[in-house]
Amino acid sequence: MFSNLPPVTKALLVANGVVFVLQLLLGNPAFYGFMLWPLVDAGPFSQIPQFMPWQLVTYSFLHGSFPHVGFNMLALLMFGAPLEYTWGNRRFLTYYFACVAGAGLCQLVVASWAAHQGGLPYPTVGASGGVFGLLLAYGMLFPHHRVMLLFPPIPMTARTLVIVYGAIELLLGFTGWQPGVAHFAHLGGMLFGWLLIRHWRGQPPFGRRGPRRL
Repeated sequence: MFSNLPPVTKALLVANGVVFVLQLLLGNPAFYGFMLWPLVDAGPFSQIPQFMPWQLVTYSFLHGSFPHVGFNMLALLMFGAPLEYTWGNRRFLTYYFACVAGAGLCQLVVASWAAHQGGLPYPTVGASGGVFGLLLAYGMLFPHHRVMLLFPPIPMTARTLVIVYGAIELLLGFTGWQPGVAHFAHLGGMLFGWLLIRHWRGQPPFGRRGPRRL
């Protein structure tokens, strides 16, 4: 099965797996400079790594636990492969990293605001922002395809799955009922994915360039 995967999806799975193994071998401190850190004053937090632009991409290759990387890679496999077959390698790669960077930007704003309100600066890791963008794209391109949740095992259409997950992330993000999870990064990945697809389709807010679907 793995040998039949499209190249970008396969490369992302391998890269995330290799980096996670390196995290286990070398320890997380070796990767602090690649995690996504909020914008804070260097004085009070001089021992904390500062934000650097490359972190908007590199954070997505780091994960905090086996379940974290496992669920993200399962979702990448489920939704990434059919999208890459539909779009082609280049467009899929562009879309994925646009969602990763967009999710990072949203999380950067939220984490920086929290730090300036007196909270301790914390790093963000994980491919979830990109994965939620893939979920959004799958629901837009294949809205009537039926998918099965793992927990609980309930079948539903892809469009319904996107709506349910989006609503849950919005609720958890504003209520704080699930701390330690970057819910606004998940929402940011979906938002930037939606905007990019609208742009490619020539739909508002980007104007119209004639009938074009993808």
